[in-house]
Amino acid sequence: MTIAQRAGLEAIAPYKQGIAPRTIHGLEPFKLSSNENPYPPLPSVTKVVAAAAANIHRYPSISADALTNALAERWGVAPGNVALGAGSVEVASQLIHAITNPGDQVMFAWRSFEAYPVLITVAGATPQPVPLTPEGGHDLPAMAAAVTPRTRMIFLCNPNNPTGSVLTASAVEEFIDAVPTEVLIVIDEAYLHFNDDPESAIGMDVFRRHPNVVVLHTFSKAYGLAGLRLGYAIGAPELIVNLRKVAVPFAVTALAQEAGIASLQAEKELQERINVLVAERQRVYVGLLDAGLPVLPSQANFLWLGSGIHTDALASLFEDNALSVRAFPGEGIRISVGTPDSNDRVLATARQAAGLLTPRL
Repeated sequence: MTIAQRAGLEAIAPYKQGIAPRTIHGLEPFKLSSNENPYPPLPSVTKVVAAAAANIHRYPSISADALTNALAERWGVAPGNVALGAGSVEVASQLIHAITNPGDQVMFAWRSFEAYPVLITVAGATPQPVPLTPEGGHDLPAMAAAVTPRTRMIFLCNPNNPTGSVLTASAVEEFIDAVPTEVLIVIDEAYLHFNDDPESAIGMDVFRRHPNVVVLHTFSKAYGLAGLRLGYAIGAPELIVNLRKVAVPFAVTALAQEAGIASLQAEKELQERINVLVAERQRVYVGLLDAGLPVLPSQANFLWLGSGIHTDALASLFEDNALSVRAFPGEGIRISVGTPDSNDRVLATARQAAGLLTPRL
């Protein structure tokens, strides 16, 4: 190909989707690699989406007023505080494009959401990763100390993906006080609904106290709309105006808009499913501990095994049991919480791992 292309793209690793499981030895395969809700959409939501499909020959509302108003009411803010996108990852991209100039720095903990460095580099900014603590959490004092005059944004992933750790409200307040007010702090709460830690920072509470804070939410996880791509930001009106300017036109489809409204109306029913997943998370956590595996406590819909040099061997064992998990070579494995049947398989595999790997992980 002789067409000149943008320099530097060869250095950007594409985002990797969680792999699909393979059927092995007649076992039912389970996909636990993408932190998806294992249950189908709520019937009331499916009904609304099916009805909306009759009009997919028309463009969706570019302003999505009905959904924007519903979200504003849900969180007690003005519609001018809400910006939508095709998943919270697309809204994160909007934020980077709206805030940074080429060469500006965007800070995040590492390891955290894999898309952060990709989005930052594509936008022409410079990733500024800060290592996690040994316990798998954000090292907020180190992050505050790492701020430079070029730091324009900081992502705080709470709970953190892939470790499941949470940021306490007091620690976040102390961090914000230590960071210049001209730096935008993004609290990414993709897993908010699964977080029942009473000491955790809550993004909306922090937003209401600090004008340089924006909150990211998604419909992909608890709401089970990952395939429709819908997320949003809540921030200061002057920021939201610019997010809408850099957003991809018509990125939020009519089906996603209708599903979002229906999901907000069904939150009581949704909470019943969340309760089941949180209970299953605790059951799997205890089982992994009992099996002797290095699992961290989590406030998300996944669990992290700090398997280090044993990661490849352990990931192969899960694969041999028709389970797809997310492996980070040399670091660890993230296992999504699934249905009880899939979780039973995870625990059975964990017991095999304890017997196969010596010394214990």
